[in-house]
Amino acid sequence: MSETDDSPLRSPTGLPGRVLAIYCAALSASHLIFALYPGVISEFQRNVLHFAGFVLLASALYPLLPSRKSSGALTALDITLGSLTALSAFWFVLNDTRLYGETQPFGALDWAAAIMLVIGATEFTRRVAGPVIPILIVIALTYIAEWGSMIDGVFQFRGFSWESTLWRSIYNDEGIFGTVARISSTTVFLFIIFGAFLVRSGAGDFVIALATAVAGRVRGGPGIVAVISSGLTGTISGSAVANTASTGVITIPLMKKAGFQPRFAGGVEAAASTGGQLMPPIMGAGAFVMASFTQIPYETIVATAALPALLYFLSVGFFVRIEACRLNLPPLEAEGETMWTALKRGGAPFIVPISLLITMLVMGFTPNYAAVFGIGAVIVASWASANPMGPRAIFEALALGARSMVMTAVLLCAVGLVVNVITTAGVGNVFSLMIDRWADGNLLIAIAMVALASLVLGMGLPVTAAYIVLATLSAPAIAGMIGDREVIALIAAGDLPSQAQAIFMLGAPEAVPRLAAPMPLPEARALVHSLPIEVAQPLREMVVPAEAATVALLSAHMIIFWLSQDSNVTPPVALAAFTAAAIAKSPAMATGVASWKLAKGLYIVPVLFAYTPFLSGDWGAALTVFAFGVVGIYGLSAALAGAMEGPISWPLRIAAGAAGLAALWPDLLMANLAGAALVLALLGWSIRTAPAPRTA
Repeated sequence: MSETDDSPLRSPTGLPGRVLAIYCAALSASHLIFALYPGVISEFQRNVLHFAGFVLLASALYPLLPSRKSSGALTALDITLGSLTALSAFWFVLNDTRLYGETQPFGALDWAAAIMLVIGATEFTRRVAGPVIPILIVIALTYIAEWGSMIDGVFQFRGFSWESTLWRSIYNDEGIFGTVARISSTTVFLFIIFGAFLVRSGAGDFVIALATAVAGRVRGGPGIVAVISSGLTGTISGSAVANTASTGVITIPLMKKAGFQPRFAGGVEAAASTGGQLMPPIMGAGAFVMASFTQIPYETIVATAALPALLYFLSVGFFVRIEACRLNLPPLEAEGETMWTALKRGGAPFIVPISLLITMLVMGFTPNYAAVFGIGAVIVASWASANPMGPRAIFEALALGARSMVMTAVLLCAVGLVVNVITTAGVGNVFSLMIDRWADGNLLIAIAMVALASLVLGMGLPVTAAYIVLATLSAPAIAGMIGDREVIALIAAGDLPSQAQAIFMLGAPEAVPRLAAPMPLPEARALVHSLPIEVAQPLREMVVPAEAATVALLSAHMIIFWLSQDSNVTPPVALAAFTAAAIAKSPAMATGVASWKLAKGLYIVPVLFAYTPFLSGDWGAALTVFAFGVVGIYGLSAALAGAMEGPISWPLRIAAGAAGLAALWPDLLMANLAGAALVLALLGWSIRTAPAPRTA
């Protein structure tokens, strides 16, 4: 096998390359068959096959040593290790009946297979995603088997034997072949294959052409093209780095040609590409993991995620437009691209499958079925474009899908080893309680703590893994704090039911006499925040309506998911920004700072999730929040950039920032209206006084 000159991954050519391509295509095809005929094998068997198949593929692609060249002996060693790990996984399928019972002792071969499985999963996770998850796996497994009983305090755990630890890691629903592996082996991989077919059909070129036709000739047009194309490309890949690499090679040179500074051009592409993981219907793997964790239907999640994603892209687009106006850049000259020419050349393979996918989801089909039929629609629709897909193209798309899934598959299965420990030992509940105490009931402080944790985790973890770990640890605390608003409102109004008042006898009996009458809102808030968890939790369960509890849970997970994206654009480790910097030929850290500034929506929108009915499912309320959010974020963007349709003075920047903040402030309609009116008035004044744009 040989390697490319610019990648540490192996890129086999000749006969080994053809064998690897056939293997990848077969791996993708087998998962499509399992999706259409789910009764062919059991869920456990499918998850094992999924893990084993991708571990073997990872052994062929990811060398043991970081050097870019490896000998045939090292390649053989890697594939041998992958084969042993895969065989160890299959051992537990073959011995499922005998071993499925905690009282059944391990034999010598069982011990060997279990140890080989954990070592192999840890090592290949290190290869594909870095050292953070492997370190967490070692800490987690030794915690419940060895040193958890030696520590004092809330994290003390009277541990299991190593045999019980390994058994639970393999057979528990949260283990290596459990819930997260099920998500990976079904919906996530199917949508990755769907994206590979879209790419192979030429849909990516159509996205760029369509964005150019829509926005290429306005001021700041190339930057807006980057925003639109990255949003649409997110429906294909759902990866910030992949979005940046694929669209950035076109949009970043265009932005530089239009007059944007290289670091700003790279920052725009990185910030816009990060939004691709927020964009329904794929949202990276986040929507599928979230649906599994919360038991909220996938279609509900993607429906409620649409307006927030649009708000994020608008926030990046505002910065682009404002910067173009601040620099008084002219629009680029037209180059003949129109919406009709873009649609005619390659619109069908993109529009038809996406439309079918959304229609099937609305009709109630599972995401798995929708993805499979969407793949078929790509093939059929491609024959109405300039790039029809024949057998060779289909084969290449299947192979591309498997190669694109390697890191995600190995990582999602291996992270089950950590999630299993968090769930088994109750670490998530303890951590949520600690967040509650540290924040002293203040939701904004809790969100800031999660944001900081997500940034630290994101330095070494892909976004999906960071979200899984953070959601397992902190989602209960965030959801509880959001649900407490219902409790506080009832106490303040004096309407707390009598059976709920009785719960106070368990932890705050001195407050019971005060519950019979209305109470000032700050006092009610302080009372609820002072309750011990053993009182607060049953009180929430009794008082908060089921629908409101579901919204609180969805809001908590969406907050964590959005905040987990910030590592893509926030120095010192900002992979999307650094990828864009390489294309823009700009300093990596300066590009990272620019992308962080442009991605302010990642921090503003989660606050709206927490304090407004943005995700309530009430479209009237959601559209109201969206409308004020658009105006408010524009005002804040103008204040930060120092311009609207032209440069503005410091007093006007302060006024724009204050007005934008007022437009966003929750539960104060008059402040929202006044703030929005002031932002629009400042915009009108700016339009009247702005200098005429320079000619191209």
